[in-house]
Amino acid sequence: MSIQILLVEDEVDQRKIIQSILESQGYKVTAVGSAEDGLLAIKKTPFELVISDWKLPGMNGEELLKELTVLDPNCSFILITAHSDASHAINIIRAGADDYLPKPFDRETLLFTIRKLLYTRSLESENSELKQQSKHRKKLVDMIGQSSAMNRLFARIEKAAPTNATLLINGESGTGKELAARAIHTLSNRSENCFLPVNCAAIPESLAEAELFGAEKGSFTGASTTRIGKFEAANNGTIFLDEIGELPLILQSKLLRFLQEGTITRVGSNKEIKLDVRVVSATNRNLMEEVTAGNFREDLYYRLNVIPVTIPPLRQRQEDVALLIKHFVDYFCEQHKIEQKQLSGSAFKKLLAYSWPGNVRQLRNNLERLVLLSFGDTINSEDIDELELSNGNTAKEFLLPLHGINWEVHEKECLQQALSHCNNNRTQSAKLLGLGYKAFLYRLEKHGLN
Repeated sequence: MSIQILLVEDEVDQRKIIQSILESQGYKVTAVGSAEDGLLAIKKTPFELVISDWKLPGMNGEELLKELTVLDPNCSFILITAHSDASHAINIIRAGADDYLPKPFDRETLLFTIRKLLYTRSLESENSELKQQSKHRKKLVDMIGQSSAMNRLFARIEKAAPTNATLLINGESGTGKELAARAIHTLSNRSENCFLPVNCAAIPESLAEAELFGAEKGSFTGASTTRIGKFEAANNGTIFLDEIGELPLILQSKLLRFLQEGTITRVGSNKEIKLDVRVVSATNRNLMEEVTAGNFREDLYYRLNVIPVTIPPLRQRQEDVALLIKHFVDYFCEQHKIEQKQLSGSAFKKLLAYSWPGNVRQLRNNLERLVLLSFGDTINSEDIDELELSNGNTAKEFLLPLHGINWEVHEKECLQQALSHCNNNRTQSAKLLGLGYKAFLYRLEKHGLN
């Protein structure tokens, strides 16, 4: 799109020459002969740049500049003046002009001044946008990483958050699924309202319906008062259903109804209550396998999985481990009011070499222990040894049962578990089993797992 420029020049010949020069460079020019006409043009058209002579009939260029700062403070302004002394130039800039052109000026000086100004404005705009993105990214609540896997995750979260769509967060235990859910809420238009996490695995099945959807007084033994459920409590906000695969089938149907109709019914009541709650759920299970096994409703799965989000395990983003180590050491030193600690080179290498099968949660817990129990201001290799970390990448000795095993079944289970751990990523699954990629594919074919 061409740049819109307003030219205010009372000398007709001069105005035509400048207009011709600008239009030859692709600028779209509106040319007028007075400041008053210029103001009328500004009220009708948004301009990126105004070029005005200082000496004009009626209102002069400096007065036009003052009016422009009120009408459109983002518009750039170049003042043409017959004065060439420094004091006059300073006064022009102080008045709010972005630059000035002393008469007489040639074609190249005019174009250079315009290009320099527009380039500066574009850099300011980009800088402002980057600051906004940085501010936006800080809302990703303690989610740390610069790997390509994490950047893809951040992009998915930022794109999905402003919508009202349901999200299903997949990931191994300890990867930070609740952090992702909080980030989605924080970046949404519901951020001023409630974010309510619910661990579905921790709710007794007998109380689950009342816990989620509420209960009327006297609806069951012990219901001495009307109880507001989690969904009502989260109205206009976000509810996070962690371990959604643990939800009993009877409650899965009630959740499905809410997702379809936007209504709930308390236990002991026939009255439907309309709610506006965004549902974000999470699981470390393969829900499609649960559907096949009859443990999870297929229609609910598709309702929950409108936007899938996958949190990568730590072994798939090794380049982020160093960042996380530094972050957690600094964080726990500050939290426990301990003098800042550093890691020795050998200690750092041992932490980087470990596979962290428990993911970020395991890394976080161990680093808190190191900060609290290590002596002095340096965490040494010996401190790491005391953690007794057993590397998940190092195969433990396998003891063959005396009664033997069914090798085909055992091999198939190993393949399935590897695929499950790696979210069906075949390359990572092959590495996890220490197999070449072609050998891994052969075994998948052999067991009908393609």
